[in-house]
Amino acid sequence: MGAATRKKVQKKFKIRGYTLKVEALDEILYFLSHFQDAEDEAIDLLLDELENESLKSSILDKASVHRVVSLLLEAEAAVEESPNAISHRSPLRIVDAFLLPKFCYDPIRKIFHENTGRLSIHGDASAKSALYRNRFLLLFQRLSRDEHFTKPAFDTETSHFGSCEISPIQSLIGQTGRRWVMGVISQLEDGHFYLEDLTASVEINLSNAISFTQLFFPINGWDIGLYALPEVGFFAENTIIVAEGQMLLDGIFQHPMRSYDDIKVICHEDCKDIEGNKHSFMTNLQVSTCGFPPLEDRDESLASLSGLDFFGGGILTREETLRLAELEKKAVNDMFVILSDVWLDNEEKTMGKLATVLDGYENVEVVPSLFIFMGNFCSRPCNLSFHSFSSLRLQFGKLGEMIASHPRLKEHSKFLFIPGPDDAGPSKVLPRCALPNYLTEEFKKNVPNAIFSSNPCRIKFYTQEIVLFRQDLLYRMRRSCLVPPSSEETSDPFEHLVATITHQSHLCPLPLSVQPIIWNYDHCLHLYPNPHTIVLGDRSEQKAFKYTGIMCFNPGSFSNDSTFVAYRPCTQEVELSAL
Repeated sequence: MGAATRKKVQKKFKIRGYTLKVEALDEILYFLSHFQDAEDEAIDLLLDELENESLKSSILDKASVHRVVSLLLEAEAAVEESPNAISHRSPLRIVDAFLLPKFCYDPIRKIFHENTGRLSIHGDASAKSALYRNRFLLLFQRLSRDEHFTKPAFDTETSHFGSCEISPIQSLIGQTGRRWVMGVISQLEDGHFYLEDLTASVEINLSNAISFTQLFFPINGWDIGLYALPEVGFFAENTIIVAEGQMLLDGIFQHPMRSYDDIKVICHEDCKDIEGNKHSFMTNLQVSTCGFPPLEDRDESLASLSGLDFFGGGILTREETLRLAELEKKAVNDMFVILSDVWLDNEEKTMGKLATVLDGYENVEVVPSLFIFMGNFCSRPCNLSFHSFSSLRLQFGKLGEMIASHPRLKEHSKFLFIPGPDDAGPSKVLPRCALPNYLTEEFKKNVPNAIFSSNPCRIKFYTQEIVLFRQDLLYRMRRSCLVPPSSEETSDPFEHLVATITHQSHLCPLPLSVQPIIWNYDHCLHLYPNPHTIVLGDRSEQKAFKYTGIMCFNPGSFSNDSTFVAYRPCTQEVELSAL
């Protein structure tokens, strides 16, 4: 092995926080000699296996490395001896939310590490605080790579804005000059809203909002006047914002408003530090820009993750990625048909329309690769007052018979079912598990290759990453919005919704009191790195919107509006369809 390979190994292990002794390095080079055509993938595999080991120290010796190397070489030998050992990746992989790996960001080592322990459904109190901390750190590490928020190497006057380095909220008191802060809007007490980061929190009160263009909020005696609104997005509780401001000690309210998106803040009297101590002084905080943390290009996010599999579709070797990319270019005829709100108990209306859809696709030249049925599957909520589960089970059986009567679809298409917010299940908390086996047994007898997955659910199609989520999110986001969104850029609520979830890198940035989430499984709703496509099943109007390269669409309500979507993932072409 050459010097370049040695340096590469040492660099990759250092990124993961390991220091190699000479004997450990020799052992790793021996391991890599078996994979000369895929050294990078072999190093990543070895590092991933080491993460699962209970290591006593980050300084690796020969013994700790040899144990993992031996296991990997034995597994490789077993595969080579198998007569059916053919390297093959299915072009379509469906990932259940509860099987996603969980990664947490370490702000000290500045790396992500995988949680290898068992995740409990009923987490303790620390799991709830970790939920908010992980959301904040995920966006913070993304923001720290943005060129506008990178601390300059030299103190130069490149612009009159100065450095955009993020400052902790706690450090604002007593500081002069412009500062950038990043915080989450929280309701720590009933009726009292706070802006907080990992160091401090400041109470805000939104009860005095008087208009769209000028809002005033008292913050522990601070009067905040908001003279303009951000262009897109719903600013609700639990959303994370970035703001630029300046703390002045002369008590003079200045009004150097540069543009329509400027914001003014005056702070005075009884300001509290993080320990709750009062400081009586007159201070002026002038906030001149406010908005969501900027997005990061998908390729840049992937480059910073050192090969970690956030999506859950498995890590592809370079050869597999190139092979799938070539096959993807040829798969222009592959199509997904997506329907939401398929009420099986409405035989006259819904089942008749569904038969029309299946008849139509049975007779096309190339049948769809995948049919996606999103809940709700019943016109009434399946709660404690619902006593027709046996009837719903029969309806699923009839749907299976209907699909089985279309031989081309049954043979060549796959069928994926995702539960809705009112479907049968243990609770309405997110993520939701798949539909109970009791309801689907009769269906599986007719369509044995059907897949029943969680909500949300993920699909890896060749190299495309697709996230599916069924929730009436638009209505809830509009109800929870603290500041009405601006219509300067767009007046379409769906576009505001798409901007919100993509900038927040989260499918449901709502308060836990509005939409409960399993604390230990909040990572299942993360949108990082940015997927290629997001499907938001919602009862609202059918829509499609491409935002910063991410295709987002809502298939609409099939039972109410007779709408559905035909989607070609390789070209990101969306056909808004209706009967």
